[in-house]
Amino acid sequence: MTDDDITTVPSPERVAELRDRTAAAFPALRAELETLVRIPSVSNAEFDQGHVAVSAAHVADLLRGAGIEDVRVLHVAGADGRRGRPAVLATRPGREGAPTVLLYAHHDVQPPGDEAEWQTPPFEPVERDGRLYGRGAADDKAGIVAHLGALRVLGDELGVGLVVFVEGEEEIGSPTFGDFLRAHRDELSADVMVVADSSNWAVGVPALTTSLRGLVDLEVEVAALDHAIHSGMYGGPVLDAPTLLARLIATLHDENGDVAVAGLQHAPDPAVDYDEAAFRADAGVLDGVQLAGTGPLTARMWTRPAISVIGFDATRVASASNTIAPRATAKLSVRIAPGSDPAQAMAAVRSHLEGHAPFGAHVTVREGEQGKPFQAPDDSAAMRVARWAFAQAWGTDPVDIGIGGSIPFIADLLELRPDAAILVTGVEDPDSRAHGANESVHLGELEKVVLAEALLLDRLAR
Repeated sequence: MTDDDITTVPSPERVAELRDRTAAAFPALRAELETLVRIPSVSNAEFDQGHVAVSAAHVADLLRGAGIEDVRVLHVAGADGRRGRPAVLATRPGREGAPTVLLYAHHDVQPPGDEAEWQTPPFEPVERDGRLYGRGAADDKAGIVAHLGALRVLGDELGVGLVVFVEGEEEIGSPTFGDFLRAHRDELSADVMVVADSSNWAVGVPALTTSLRGLVDLEVEVAALDHAIHSGMYGGPVLDAPTLLARLIATLHDENGDVAVAGLQHAPDPAVDYDEAAFRADAGVLDGVQLAGTGPLTARMWTRPAISVIGFDATRVASASNTIAPRATAKLSVRIAPGSDPAQAMAAVRSHLEGHAPFGAHVTVREGEQGKPFQAPDDSAAMRVARWAFAQAWGTDPVDIGIGGSIPFIADLLELRPDAAILVTGVEDPDSRAHGANESVHLGELEKVVLAEALLLDRLAR
């Protein structure tokens, strides 16, 4: 797209018309979101995958009801030969000369976690104070509803060529995404790709996500003994494996809490920053707990590396006896800055862990997932259309933000069409608590997202 492609701006009357249509359509869209939330489509293999199949079939029916005739539920086999989770692919041709737009969302969700932490059952949608609570209400079934809503609002007036791709395994790392792209390359090709899986800056302030950190994860095992030994007989000269592993993990950060692994890159600091009090409230940081790291909060979250321990295998407290544990394992999640290469980052972390073995303990590193970071161009024709659409929907200009999390498949989409414009949008806000207990979406914000996407598609068709 060029500047000449976006000079036709819809009239104020057209904007008002689409606003009214969105308001009229929204009660039914909210009901569709509630139905989707009731389907426990957890893609984690520990859960019943029949629910994921039901979810895919329901999304396909919704898209057919929105006037798309070519809608299919598809699977592909991954590199290990296992069939992937069901994805929904829908296509519709556009007017001659109009761009093709791909709309992405995912219908799978995270496990609910400890249900005792939920105020209401995770798969029973409940509204409180203008927010709809339930697992997947924000991440990412609201993204599905945003796409569905835009299609319903525009109806037969939709002028762009359309591809809707609703994935079923995003929450487990999209293991067959690349295989799906290769199998359906031509059908998924588009000029503009709208990825509805991010967040806004705040309730009332929209955002366009222009950068995403990448991801590498790995397991590190520390071994000190070939078998467990009596803690009274041998304790003192021999340190237990959990203590040794803790000492190794402590080397990953310096005294300020900044990542201390040589070779991990930083990107430039963002132009906006986060209020510390708001951050502490949004993250639920306990009183008296100091924040880690130096520099702007947004840089620490978006453009610098971060390392977290997300799993730990050692003797359970309930099963403990007076023995020294011979080995312990931690799983590390390493977020890497935009512009970083995942393979180089993995090598840097491996080198650090193997080079800091405490007391000569045996360190074994098992490499896991790798996901590329994303950095959007500072400006583009499609981005300007999106900024206009968001400003119309919210009545205020959008903020450019980064996201500390990763959406690795965006790099795969760009490999499919390197010249495509990718717009990362979303329906979440800092109170959404995606992946956590009491996940929710702000219904007023969701209505604005529907309007913004309808305006975006309408203007792209011009």
